[in-house]
Amino acid sequence: AVQLIKAGKAYVDDLSPDEIRESRGTLTEPGRESPYRNRSVEENLDLLARMRAGEFEEGTRTLRAKIDMASPNLNLRDPVMYRIRKAPHHRTGDRWCIYPMYDWAHGQSDSIEGITHSLCSLEYEDHRPLYDWFLDQLGIQHPQQIEFARLNVSRTVLSKRKLIQLVNEGHVAGWDDPRMPTLAGLRRRGYTPEAIRDFCERIGVAKAENLVEIALLEHCVRDDLNRRAPRVMGVLRPLKLVIENYPEGQVEEMEAVNNPEDASMGTRKVPFSRELWIEQDDFRETPPPKYYRLSPGTEVRLRYAYFVKCVGVVKDERTGEIVEVRCTYDPATRGGDAPDGRKIKSTIHWVSAPHALEAEVRLYDHLFLTPKPDETEDWKASLNPNSLERLNGCRIEPSVQDAKPGDRYQFERNGYFCVDPDSSPGRLVFNRTVSLRDTWAKIERATAG
Repeated sequence: AVQLIKAGKAYVDDLSPDEIRESRGTLTEPGRESPYRNRSVEENLDLLARMRAGEFEEGTRTLRAKIDMASPNLNLRDPVMYRIRKAPHHRTGDRWCIYPMYDWAHGQSDSIEGITHSLCSLEYEDHRPLYDWFLDQLGIQHPQQIEFARLNVSRTVLSKRKLIQLVNEGHVAGWDDPRMPTLAGLRRRGYTPEAIRDFCERIGVAKAENLVEIALLEHCVRDDLNRRAPRVMGVLRPLKLVIENYPEGQVEEMEAVNNPEDASMGTRKVPFSRELWIEQDDFRETPPPKYYRLSPGTEVRLRYAYFVKCVGVVKDERTGEIVEVRCTYDPATRGGDAPDGRKIKSTIHWVSAPHALEAEVRLYDHLFLTPKPDETEDWKASLNPNSLERLNGCRIEPSVQDAKPGDRYQFERNGYFCVDPDSSPGRLVFNRTVSLRDTWAKIERATAG
């Protein structure tokens, strides 16, 4: 600021904010020069020092650049560089009572930090001549400002003003809430840097405003985790399955593939016993059409294990709810194939009941119900009340007992999950990153509709 004053390129103005606004002119009319525009260098330096010392009240004086009050670009009509504001700063406290305007600070911050290309959204295109003017007058390293269209993603908001409302009003748990479109939120949800970079490369940089479907971001992380995430079996809504003809007390170890996309990840041993947990959705006492999972009299394949056939159920005497499925198994089908060649239409996952780890699983969905919440009259009215579902009492295979926050897995047939920092020894918490495609869910939804 002192450098520009000494060069005759800045001056202290006594006009009020309203007077500055009124004298700036319009798109079709030039502005009027301030009567204080031609103060001497000595007077301007003295006034700036007194502004800095806190001698003047807010709104009484500003420091303005001396450019061109007739410029067709209104940003070049002697823009304000410093204003008086007697308010404590969250870092510097009360040491300063004059604060720089964004356009004055922008280029200098970029230059000081060694930025070569300053990427801005389109609304800064008209500010670029001012960005360049300040840097040229100061004679410092000159980054190049490039403007591009703001990224808009469906079913969320990216405005910092709106995001801070979500945090402050308690709609989310914080800036790292896995539903938030922040890097901290995406990291906690289980998104990988590679998936985010892939997403950015796919959408590219454009000058035109557009809306990117969040399904593309989900596709990128699903594609990346499919290649790198180890597989485990986890039962989110457990239902007990008892194999009646399996020897009591016997435990076998089944060999399971860690990742079919990467043979170098090897295999693991999964314990198998007489009592298992299966998903509630994998059993229907009265199966609808095209339902091929477990039901009375039908046979399914237990992943990596045996064929089992349902021979009965146990119900809660009070509620009538099914609490246990009774089955028999075929010992000759270990590994998932029958010597007689009979075909099985469905394979379900399971966890050995005596060996299972209990965990909390948090199922995250889109934050908003509408694709474009920004365009609704009340954007918060379209918040999804079911964007988070907490499941307690989930059962996970014991291979994950040493998992650390940030570790990612595919729960077979359920989706991709990440260990949350809320986990503690003996109490794992998993966040669902993204679901798998579920053909049956689509059929069931279509039937219900």
